[in-house]
Amino acid sequence: MNRELLLEQLRAHEAHDAHELGMLQRIFDFVRAHEDCAERSLLEGHLTGSAWIVDEDFSHALLTHHRKLDLWVQLGGHVEGEQEMLAASWREAREESGLSRVEPVIDRIFDVDVHAIPERPGEPRHFHYDIRFLFRADSQHELTISSESKDLAWVELDKIAELTREESVLRMVRKTRGSFKFRV
Repeated sequence: MNRELLLEQLRAHEAHDAHELGMLQRIFDFVRAHEDCAERSLLEGHLTGSAWIVDEDFSHALLTHHRKLDLWVQLGGHVEGEQEMLAASWREAREESGLSRVEPVIDRIFDVDVHAIPERPGEPRHFHYDIRFLFRADSQHELTISSESKDLAWVELDKIAELTREESVLRMVRKTRGSFKFRV
């Protein structure tokens, strides 16, 4: 993991609100303190990369019904040896959706989040320090549901709150509306 690049990207990220700013500081401190910040073997937690994927007119987002968490959330997962977080998020976007054409909208961080992962057999409770990037894909292309998902769906931004109450997902909806509402 290129920690210096990530720290630079985190310094450049503008938080949407005070809550995200607090998480941004936690992630920054975590990355600075742990050379192995991307390794799953770090018991307190590790970096993860997520992909907030919108369709071509920014009216829908691709969500996964996560098998283990039983929640509708953005696609994403572990860094798995990638040197850059954008590359990890991009890989996860393709692997978890089956989409061959997923393109970054911007090359900077879109959102950050810190969330607890419950204890499971052989795995203690820990934190995911999640770095999220914004991608765009054609919603007409066929999706492939991976073993990590119960389902995948393109959901209208206005309907996402009917599927999830996850504040971090709803914040990305607000960011998408605020940043790209006039884009075609």
